[in-house]
Amino acid sequence: MKLVNKHKLLKLKRKNQGNVKLIKAIDKLILDLENTEWSNPHELTDNRPDADCVYGGEFYFFNINVHRTMILIEFEEDGEMTVVWVGSHKDYEHTFKNNKNVIKKWLTDNDWI
Repeated sequence: MKLVNKHKLLKLKRKNQGNVKLIKAIDKLILDLENTEWSNPHELTDNRPDADCVYGGEFYFFNINVHRTMILIEFEEDGEMTVVWVGSHKDYEHTFKNNKNVIKKWLTDNDWI
């Protein structure tokens, strides 16, 4: 699968160079996303228990490492994935208020849905 906006994950790695566990977790996530063909959302959540569907079976947050970095990824019909949002758990709480309605509004306001 093709991972669009991968640079956002690589930027997160550069900003957290001293956090070896987070770096490894980001590398594993990238590897999993690029090298695994999931035929349905259940396969994704079975293989990545840190994945949480937040809207319509297309948008997922991944909670990686104890750092609790949240990564919102849109899975498109053509097998392409786009990294939409990356941030710390604190950033996630500030932006999305731990609320799926706020996530939906953010996606709408930013023309993702």
